[in-house]
Amino acid sequence: MASEAPAAPPSAEEEGAACTPAPRRPSPAAEERRRARRSRRYRLDVKWSPYAFIAPFFLFFLAFGLFPLLYTGWASLHRVELTAPTEMEWAGAHNYARLLQDDFFWNALWNTVTIGLMSTVPQLLIALGIAHLLNYRLRGSMFFRVAALTPYATSVAAATLVFVLLFGRDYGMINWALGLIGIDAVDWQNGHWTSQFAVSTIVIWRWTGYNALIYLAAMQAIPNDLYESAALDGASRWQQFIHVTVPSLRPTILFTCVVSTIGATQLFGEPLLFNGGAGATGGADHQFQTLGLYLYEQGWVNLHLGRASAIAWAMFLILLLIGAVNWLIARRLSKSA
Repeated sequence: MASEAPAAPPSAEEEGAACTPAPRRPSPAAEERRRARRSRRYRLDVKWSPYAFIAPFFLFFLAFGLFPLLYTGWASLHRVELTAPTEMEWAGAHNYARLLQDDFFWNALWNTVTIGLMSTVPQLLIALGIAHLLNYRLRGSMFFRVAALTPYATSVAAATLVFVLLFGRDYGMINWALGLIGIDAVDWQNGHWTSQFAVSTIVIWRWTGYNALIYLAAMQAIPNDLYESAALDGASRWQQFIHVTVPSLRPTILFTCVVSTIGATQLFGEPLLFNGGAGATGGADHQFQTLGLYLYEQGWVNLHLGRASAIAWAMFLILLLIGAVNWLIARRLSKSA
């Protein structure tokens, strides 16, 4: 009877596997602690991650927004020159009291108001009409939308210099066109209302397309059912625009009015470059000097940093007043809706 073959000796891998102890499973208490740590990290991540994402904005705002605002307010209470900004002499409300008696300040404020009205009202009306036209299906509507935004993308300096050539007294294209219909040449830069009108046209040209796209986006959010119901009632397109589109755009119109008013209050580049020889004076008779130009003249031409700071805070208070009026109007509109 044949004997059985001897068993083969175990390999090195089998010996190592036999010697390696089986991995231990964590105890229920350790597993529970690990789950608690992961749950705590998840809650902290959900709670604090949004703040971490927006923290860079607040850091930059503190450095370049809030600190300059507070420092300007502190400087407005002192006599301080730009040549020695660290040497401050307490003046209290002297700079503000001087503004109330300064004819140039009131002139700049009045010019800011008139230029703002001359530029904001036509600008928003034209933008509303352009948006209404673009809201319908037109061939090449995307091209017209891009073209409407092109002036906004143009630099202030380039646009203003082109308009300076257009409004030139001797060789300007506008005076040439007026001469064709028998109107004498107009001295746009030296006239009071003509210079303000010319500056306003620059603002209108630059910002009309921007506001038109804002109105267009709001119009496209209006439900089509409203237009269909108005059409079934026999309303024409003009009646639909008056009774459907405009009431639906009330919050957007209010927003653009406030933003345009804020921009008009801070108007600086267009009047500064419109008459380069006049500099910050806004013409020979200060006929188009805005608050922004007057601030620049006091701070960087006359080197009176304290007065310039007071003007800046006066502008800030005016903007706060505009914001308060906006809030009151929005509140009344929401109640009447």
